[in-house]
Amino acid sequence: MLNVKPNPSRLLGALAALTVVSLSAGVASAQAQEIALGAIVPSSGPFAEWGRSNSVTLRMLEKQTNDAGGINGAKLKITILDDGAKPAQAASSLRKLAGDEKVLAVAGPLTSSAAEVTFPVANEMKVVATSQASSKPGVAKLNRPWAFRNTIDEGVLAKTTVPYFKKAFNIKTVGIIFDAKDATAATVGKAIMPAALKASEIAIVNESDPLSFNTGDLDVSAQVTKLKSLNPDGVVVSADYSQAITVLREMKRQGLIKPVVGATQLISSAILKAAPEIPIVAPATFFATMKGEAAEKFVANLQPLLRKESGLPAEIEPSMYDANIYEIVSMYIDAIKKSGVTGKPADVEADRAKIRDHLAKLEGFQGLGGPIGFNDDGDAIKAFYVLQGQNGTWDTKVRGCSSAPNHAGC
Repeated sequence: MLNVKPNPSRLLGALAALTVVSLSAGVASAQAQEIALGAIVPSSGPFAEWGRSNSVTLRMLEKQTNDAGGINGAKLKITILDDGAKPAQAASSLRKLAGDEKVLAVAGPLTSSAAEVTFPVANEMKVVATSQASSKPGVAKLNRPWAFRNTIDEGVLAKTTVPYFKKAFNIKTVGIIFDAKDATAATVGKAIMPAALKASEIAIVNESDPLSFNTGDLDVSAQVTKLKSLNPDGVVVSADYSQAITVLREMKRQGLIKPVVGATQLISSAILKAAPEIPIVAPATFFATMKGEAAEKFVANLQPLLRKESGLPAEIEPSMYDANIYEIVSMYIDAIKKSGVTGKPADVEADRAKIRDHLAKLEGFQGLGGPIGFNDDGDAIKAFYVLQGQNGTWDTKVRGCSSAPNHAGC
């Protein structure tokens, strides 16, 4: 018999090698069982309420998805970063999500100011980024093919909103006041609303003397005093709702009880409490009291979670931007399920491209308010509503659709 003595060093080396291979396989297997997505929201700063409610919304969707078995058997993980509504911080957050976290797609950022500097980074990193609130014209169009927005260009919305405002309140003249520091508000106040008003033959009483303030200003008494002296039939307030509340309260204090019109930024349950006697007209793609099985179920599930969150108002309701970010991640999940995304580290570049291509061709995705697709500029094709808010509630007055040539409608 051949007597072979074992070599301890060789045996240990073989075992070590086998252990490394086994651990590597285990890590790869574990990573393949997780689908990583990212989100950029302003949980601090001037839009903190929206960012915090967005975070609650995403955690709800993450739990719903995983409780239902995940995505093709893999667990969904959403990494949420706070940009404080600061453009540079939003861009840095996207680099971290795409580079360090290796997410397959990103929901956000929220503001147009942040999207303008973050979308170019999305193109550089080759990862889809879809904003839940940006509506300044052309922001996604300038950053194709990786930038999308689950919103409608404010210029499109104003073409329906302003004619309703004119007819409902017999408006012949308006005064305009806007937040000069906010990209969307400034564009709406200086360009979009003036164009829509002129198209409807409404005169702007302060066209040669624009009235503005900056995000965070607490005193707008001088601007409102000027507006009151001009005695317009109505007022354009172009600002995020939290900033617009300051204007409305001052209008009420000075007795300037005139109907107000604005952009999607005005849509909030909170703004209706600032001056209940002042009618507010604005467009939206979602609002908490809208009818429909999907919308009502969404509100019923989310509202109790929002009201348990200590950093949010006690009577908060799901916002349009909660609905939008919920739809964004739902569209990503749809893309992952249908386009062969693996979620494996080695496939991250290919997976990101599959999600991008799926969204670019998307038609008829069932959102909370109806079917959603994207036009060639990366903006959503979806239904919208002109709402009138007064005495604490929003009421639907007009339904529209942001249809586009050669694309399915709403």
